[in-house]
Amino acid sequence: MKLFVVAVLLALVSVVPAYAHHGVASLGVAGLEGSGAPVESSSSATLPDGSWLATLKLDLALFDTFTAARDDEGHSNAFWIYGLGYGVTPAVSLYAFVPYSVKKVEDNSFNSAGFADISLMGVLGLKTDGGLKLVPANESLDDLEDWHFTLYGGLTLPTGEADLADAGGTIDPGMSLGFGTPSYQGGMTATKTLGPKLTMVWDTSWIGFQENEYSDGSLMRFGDEWRLNNAWTMRMFTREQGKVRVDANLEGNFLSLGRDRADSVNEDATGGKMLYVLPGMRAYFGSSSLGLGWKMPVWTDLNEEDLQQGAEGKETGRFIMTWSTLF
Repeated sequence: MKLFVVAVLLALVSVVPAYAHHGVASLGVAGLEGSGAPVESSSSATLPDGSWLATLKLDLALFDTFTAARDDEGHSNAFWIYGLGYGVTPAVSLYAFVPYSVKKVEDNSFNSAGFADISLMGVLGLKTDGGLKLVPANESLDDLEDWHFTLYGGLTLPTGEADLADAGGTIDPGMSLGFGTPSYQGGMTATKTLGPKLTMVWDTSWIGFQENEYSDGSLMRFGDEWRLNNAWTMRMFTREQGKVRVDANLEGNFLSLGRDRADSVNEDATGGKMLYVLPGMRAYFGSSSLGLGWKMPVWTDLNEEDLQQGAEGKETGRFIMTWSTLF
């Protein structure tokens, strides 16, 4: 039986708007043959038993501005995420992520940069093969045509600075590096190969936040997030020498954000629903992977939308870059 030789990758979602919503980890797998992985949506992959995965992701958000004047409108957010994963068993993987964020306003009156809250996550891999069962250590190409699933969950630790203040001493939770309290996340994925080159992926997740009291006595609870993603990947090129593969990707990302609550009162100009489209590509070189994409909002239904400058759904676009290597 021909074994499927994989190069496992981890792509990270760091969709963090001016209101400091948390980035989400996502998982993917691809090799010279078999299923592909999106640039951003989560695919149903676990790490090989006893292996390590090092990852890096950049999510650069560029925001539309309301006025031509150079003022304190949100200009850009750059989120770097450093990750390390370990395959405990063929069906169980554990991950730790360390984000570094850079948030800028147009006139540079209040920028912030630094390490944000550390995130810990566990993943359980399942498949259908005469019933639902744990992912085995080795699978043939025929086995990879079965439905594959993951269940994942995790939390953040309040390691980032939550009490950042501007030059006047005012704390802006949206510019802070941390939430001050743990947040919690859960999700599931489904992946199916459709023929020798095409892969379909579904991914849904939820993130919940707790209320935090800042050093000035103010209270903030960020709105919960719910995501539903669908992605299609097509294998475009393979070369056995050097184990090179290039995939084309097209993803749709739906995001629903709850309203933020400041001092136990719902805040205006926060929350809403939006749909992004992300065309991109992923290239594999042996056990390493590089993914690139451009994410654009194509539909929004935001609360008090005309006031939400610098928030998710109000971007010109987001440049997404992911890199990973298995060892």
